[in-house]
Amino acid sequence: MTALTLSTAAAPGLRVDALVIGVAKGSGSKGAGLVVAPGAEAVDHAYDGKLAGVLETLGASGSEGEVTKLPAPSGFKAPLVVAVGLGALPEDEEAGFDGEALRKAAGIAARALAGSKKAAFALPLADAADLGAIAEGVLLGAYSFDAYKDTAGERKGGKAPLAEAALLGAKPRDKAHKAALERATAVSEELNRARDLINTPPNDLNPESFAAIATAAAKEHGIKVQVLDEKALAKGGYGGILGVGAGSAAGPRLVKLTYTHSRNARHLALVGKGITYDSGGISLKPAGHNETMKCDMSGAAAVFAAVVAAARLGLEVNVTGWLALAENMPSGSATRPGDVLRMFSGKTVEVLNTDAEGRLVLADALWAASQEKPDAIVDVATLTGAMVLALGNRTFGVMANDDAFRAAVVEAAEEVGEASWPMPLPEHLRKGMDSPTADIANMGERMGGGLVAGLFLREFVGEGITWAHLDIAGPAFNEGGPFGYTPKGGTGSAVRTLVRLAELTAAGDLG
Repeated sequence: MTALTLSTAAAPGLRVDALVIGVAKGSGSKGAGLVVAPGAEAVDHAYDGKLAGVLETLGASGSEGEVTKLPAPSGFKAPLVVAVGLGALPEDEEAGFDGEALRKAAGIAARALAGSKKAAFALPLADAADLGAIAEGVLLGAYSFDAYKDTAGERKGGKAPLAEAALLGAKPRDKAHKAALERATAVSEELNRARDLINTPPNDLNPESFAAIATAAAKEHGIKVQVLDEKALAKGGYGGILGVGAGSAAGPRLVKLTYTHSRNARHLALVGKGITYDSGGISLKPAGHNETMKCDMSGAAAVFAAVVAAARLGLEVNVTGWLALAENMPSGSATRPGDVLRMFSGKTVEVLNTDAEGRLVLADALWAASQEKPDAIVDVATLTGAMVLALGNRTFGVMANDDAFRAAVVEAAEEVGEASWPMPLPEHLRKGMDSPTADIANMGERMGGGLVAGLFLREFVGEGITWAHLDIAGPAFNEGGPFGYTPKGGTGSAVRTLVRLAELTAAGDLG
């Protein structure tokens, strides 16, 4: 990953490959033209106060996502200035730029500087929160998944990620600034680890190898780990996980990660769907819907990353992560439509569609998490195409059995820059899952399918336990081009929200 340093150095004397500055679209007293953002004063001064005009001549407008490169002015040791758009200038200029705007700008610039050894970022930095946002943007924007590419990629036009970034205007000795950098580094590194897992092809990542990776990381960071294999799952009666994994030569696993802090009894449980490849099973997906199904373990990757990040940051909270891992394949031993599974909770489920498998593995893990009576449970899953149809590719849906808790989760997501939307759990949709054979069916009405899935999961949450469900089917995997600090491929969706929820739980401010 890109190495970050905090610097109080003056921009002109820095020996770097590029100097990154921010520009915005003017409004109000600033007029409608391009405005040079705070942090770039030295560059503007070197252009005799005419930097905005020069950039406008080059076509810059300050719009979000825009990158304009120009030669550095005389007297600067850096050869290049990179002006990145921050979007509209804040109406309240004293309040500064929104953290997400800074995060996106830093990410765009970091990606644009691939192949560079070192860059200095002179973006607006008013406080530790701004520093944290910029640091996250750099680390997330510079991400590249190259594990399966020719190591001599440069010969094929490939460029290595930005190697080092100095954040100007920061205070290296300030406790708040150092803490912001530490947090940004831990969260971003673990989020990028989740991206790596999501991008890993399914022939190299199955339930067993995923469990091994989680075990190694847990031991490194003082996290207790327990792995239930096929025999243990059968002995425990985990019919949902076993049923989904029955058709694969790679057996299922349930991984429990436990991070504890001696000074806090509050307990947050996180549950992640970990389908390392989803063919749909006997209800086989049609052509064109299989190619990205390595990403169906994104929920488990997010939970794994969040637990490790909590441990690295030493958060004063107990966090338990449950990774429900299986590969959903068609074979002679696979679960069939019409089969009835007895779940870990004791309830029976009639399987009407084997491609509605995520809710089956989550149901077992949710009931297992409920046995410990945590203060709250949050599950994360690439669960339904219906949620993508409802909210698009960049927003995840949030359902809960408590309105205040649902609102708190949405607010936490907004704080860290993740787009989410509160969704209901309409009681009338529950009837559609009534089964003449079992306690419940794994399918209900087609319309509102994402909400039906949430209602199914609610059946497996222990009585009196606050619960929320995050359906990240849209934003978990980006099939289009990169944007902001989001790369093509696995995104690490929900990791930052889960870490924020752990912080809020530690402070006693959640729900």
